[in-house]
Amino acid sequence: MPTHVLAEDHGDEAGALLAFLEAQRGGLRRAVLGLTEAQAALRPTASELSLAGLVKHVAETEQTWLETAQERPHSIERNAENWHLSFQLADGGRVADVLEFWDGVARRTEEFIRSVSLNDTFPLPAAPWFPPEARQSMRWLVLHLIEETARHAGHADILRESLDGKTAFALVDEESRVLQG
Repeated sequence: MPTHVLAEDHGDEAGALLAFLEAQRGGLRRAVLGLTEAQAALRPTASELSLAGLVKHVAETEQTWLETAQERPHSIERNAENWHLSFQLADGGRVADVLEFWDGVARRTEEFIRSVSLNDTFPLPAAPWFPPEARQSMRWLVLHLIEETARHAGHADILRESLDGKTAFALVDEESRVLQG
């Protein structure tokens, strides 16, 4: 683990879960630190994944799960025909714009989770991999977001190291130097 996650006040389960989610988001954000748009769009492995695409996908996925938990229509509809677009920046799209979008999603996620009980539930969408009419808790939602984000942060570690050899630890150090000015 390249960063230490500081727990919030003792007994603040929601705060602790949100802190771990933010730590995983940080891994993805650091993976694009200091890269040009062209570098972030590169696919240095046999897969179709790029760092820019991973960041976009995770931001969209978090927004979709947030809207699902809020029982709101999805503002970005993905299906079998356009799923691949969640991993691609649109023509003229910039990583900075995706990061800004994701920052807004992260704020809304935190506000929502702090406004509900972790025991509150929401219906899962109809899908072959979910039981019919299943409901999950807000706790499950945050844990799922941690899982999804961490999985892709691991992908991002491999892609970034393939591009320029920088590891997650080197990027933590670089980020701290940038923040210190």
